[in-house]
Amino acid sequence: MTSPKTAATTDRMVEIRWHARGGQGAKTAAMFLAEAVLDTGMYGQGFPEYGPERRGAPMRGYTRISVEPIRRHCMIEKPGFVIVLDPTLLDSPAAGVTAGTDADTVFIINTTEAPSVIKEKLGVSGSTVHTVDATGIALDTIGRPIPNMPMIGALLAVKDVMTVEDLKQALVSRLGSKFSQVIIDGNLAAVDRANKELVSE
Repeated sequence: MTSPKTAATTDRMVEIRWHARGGQGAKTAAMFLAEAVLDTGMYGQGFPEYGPERRGAPMRGYTRISVEPIRRHCMIEKPGFVIVLDPTLLDSPAAGVTAGTDADTVFIINTTEAPSVIKEKLGVSGSTVHTVDATGIALDTIGRPIPNMPMIGALLAVKDVMTVEDLKQALVSRLGSKFSQVIIDGNLAAVDRANKELVSE
């Protein structure tokens, strides 16, 4: 695996759009990943799209990662990666999961269905689709259906913006003062499993 800096240099900037429902941790994931890459010498930017903030409502988050200072502060309209934490959003045109995407966009979906099924459902025949049962993994490892950290682990299986070990170190340093060791260990295990259990087409 190439180093995060080498990988990002090739792309100049990686732009990720997160789709989820309120309470699933997409805002946390978007911002956490942006903060975590700072530890590797990269630049990161993460923020949510503010709308009706109620639990269960569709929402979006955005992450930019670059080897150079990031001067854009707008929403990501043409993402290189689309990460969906709630598969029910695939059935909602209003969620805009495929908005601004093209054949180069990579989709990572939290679901137990096969990538081929999701690809047909989304109507993105030319794009790359990966799936992972992040909710199931979170329940097994953390004891709660919060799929955000497993989805970051899954992302690192297809895009090396940082190593899994770097991500785990960031988890320990940022969660250590807020959560018990049991929760931290659960998140570390969730990241490992999702990274290994991602299903590709």
